[in-house]
Amino acid sequence: NHSAQIVKILGVKSPPFRIDSQCKYGIVARGDATIYLRVPGKSGYEEKIWDHAAGWLIVKEAGGEVTDIHGYPIDFSTGRTLSKNKGIVATNGKLHDQVLSAVRKVLRAEEK
Repeated sequence: NHSAQIVKILGVKSPPFRIDSQCKYGIVARGDATIYLRVPGKSGYEEKIWDHAAGWLIVKEAGGEVTDIHGYPIDFSTGRTLSKNKGIVATNGKLHDQVLSAVRKVLRAEEK
């Protein structure tokens, strides 16, 4: 499980809070969570724009950061899916670089 490995690298002690819908973005924006991480499991899967657009805006307006797992900005110009992005990393902004570094480390280890 990528998320579990990333959490371990980051030293997160709190148990994961699993929730569907865009509520997860609201939780990050309010400061009740510092990270929302979505690492795609299926090759070729593309996130749907409607699952992320409003939440992205809420986190950004609260001072947080949202990118894909490679650190690229989310590109909403590609139609129904986020075809230029892979996965989602939403943070309070302060930990974003650390989270991306942990994601890269886990994905590199998997490639070996």
